Amino acid sequence: MKKNCNLQCYLKHPIVLAVDDDEDNLELLTQLLQFVECSFITAEDGETAINLAQQYHPDMILLDMMLPDISGVEVVKSLQQNPQTKDIPIVAVTAITRAECQQRFLEEGCLECVTKPYRIDELENIIRYYLSSKN
Repeated sequence: MKKNCNLQCYLKHPIVLAVDDDEDNLELLTQLLQFVECSFITAEDGETAINLAQQYHPDMILLDMMLPDISGVEVVKSLQQNPQTKDIPIVAVTAITRAECQQRFLEEGCLECVTKPYRIDELENIIRYYLSSKN
């Protein structure tokens, strides 16, 4: 009985893929996602992020742009080339503050670019906005 309840709860909540190679940053993202009542999956590198996105089709991706294996831009390009993942909203969450880099992230397909350290309320509003627009 409990399994069914957990499955139902899981299905009722949007799923967000949080991607960051820094354990503390990933923990902060998952706490925020719990606060906004999202289910979440996590990845610490780009290849894992791509595989999880293809497997779970999350409602949104919060993507660190500097990953240890491939860049966030490469992750975005790969997801956009796949018909199953091309429409997933992607928000860049990055320590890169140069305006030209942030503009490139947007041009490559990220819908927003949030710089670290970010304001929790700002990221919360972005998450709620894109998840509500999917419904």
